[in-house]
Amino acid sequence: MPRNDNKRFVERDRNWHPPAYAPGYKTTVARSPNQAYVSMQAPSVSELGGPDFSRLRMGPHDNDLLLNYREDPARTGQAGLPIGERIIMFGRVVDQFGKPVPNTLVEMWQANAGGRYRHKKDGYLAPLDPNFGGVGRCLSDDEGWYRFRTVKPGPYPWPNNINSWRPAHIHVSVMGPSISTRLITQMYFEGDPLIPLCPIVDTLRDPEAVETMTGRLDMARSRSMDCLAYRFDLVVRGELQTYFENQG
Repeated sequence: MPRNDNKRFVERDRNWHPPAYAPGYKTTVARSPNQAYVSMQAPSVSELGGPDFSRLRMGPHDNDLLLNYREDPARTGQAGLPIGERIIMFGRVVDQFGKPVPNTLVEMWQANAGGRYRHKKDGYLAPLDPNFGGVGRCLSDDEGWYRFRTVKPGPYPWPNNINSWRPAHIHVSVMGPSISTRLITQMYFEGDPLIPLCPIVDTLRDPEAVETMTGRLDMARSRSMDCLAYRFDLVVRGELQTYFENQG
């Protein structure tokens, strides 16, 4: 059965999301559709029901990127910690009506403090951190809250233009109440001067859409002499949803 009683289908606002074809963001030129969109009917029962993650087994450090990829002390003689500014990333997952979404899977991935991903195709000259894997996951609690501990990712260059840089960001995937509400987005950091210079961000027509992807410094949740905290709430489905990253 669906885990959410609010079943009303809300059509996506195409003026809120970026156009599929945005030449300033060069990869959209090749991947944007060249035919009209297919009209969607109301979601089916299978799209509204589940999956149910409430019994998913989580590891003790799945949401702690400071601990979940440390070098094996048996091999190195010591267990190191990742290099970089320690941060907490947290927030609530809610639906379009403000109702919390409990027991939903929140996944995240990011570059290390030098701006490099642990990926075979990442050729940026910044070094890999042997104690940082860059991925984590958790389940939201009964009130929709989620939390990660990690390091602040670094910006990195990419070949869109002669001197294009991605702002520091963390990618996020959240399933929401059902598979039809899955959201893939990213969190930028409040005050980053690279945000308005990014060709990807620049595809958004509405500044408020950028605000939905901006994590806000929260000193009340920060830990003294340890790490700063950034709040990033996720709204799935509907008029107020956080901007979808994967709408190319």
